[in-house]
Amino acid sequence: MLNLLSIVVGIVALVIVIPSSIPLLGWGNWFALPVAILGAGLGALSSSNGGRNFCLIVLAIAVVRLILGGGII
Repeated sequence: MLNLLSIVVGIVALVIVIPSSIPLLGWGNWFALPVAILGAGLGALSSSNGGRNFCLIVLAIAVVRLILGGGII
């Protein structure tokens, strides 16, 4: 159950990250980071690793985008 919840939270974070890849919308990644961390935490509590790994990938995409944009753009 926690794995399914983690995947749902990861999908919500991914929906925030995708439009934030557009220039001048990079600030949206700051909203996606806590959501992805919450999903990774829920996935860590579950017996399976799929949801946790998905949230960690979404988290990595958001962090790389923030690094490339200088943290704001």
